[in-house]
Amino acid sequence: MNNAASILVLLFLAVTFVQSAYEKVFGWNATITWMKEHFAKSVLKNNVPQALFILLVIELVAGIFSLVGCMELFINGGRTFGFYGAVFSCIALLFMLLGQRLARDYDGARTIAIYYIPAVLAVFWLS
Repeated sequence: MNNAASILVLLFLAVTFVQSAYEKVFGWNATITWMKEHFAKSVLKNNVPQALFILLVIELVAGIFSLVGCMELFINGGRTFGFYGAVFSCIALLFMLLGQRLARDYDGARTIAIYYIPAVLAVFWLS
């Protein structure tokens, strides 16, 4: 199987972002409450619900495209959906990184950087 690494990374991205979106949708109020506190001393303090909604949409796109891309790659070797899933994953992670840096949560930012590595690898492998 020539695409095993790409499929595994796409599965990783799909699980990461579908689960994250699921938690946001079904725990919206708790997430908003936590994020308002987290971003209370940042420029995002008055825009938490809007920022969270934008992130949720990007995560859903990233997760769904990654999952479909995994299937596409497995079935016919196509790379289109996987590539866009990886790109949207990178965009979502960059948004999260920016948020953590604005909140001065450097440990959180470091954690996001760890997720960014396989996402960029997927973009590279699928381009």
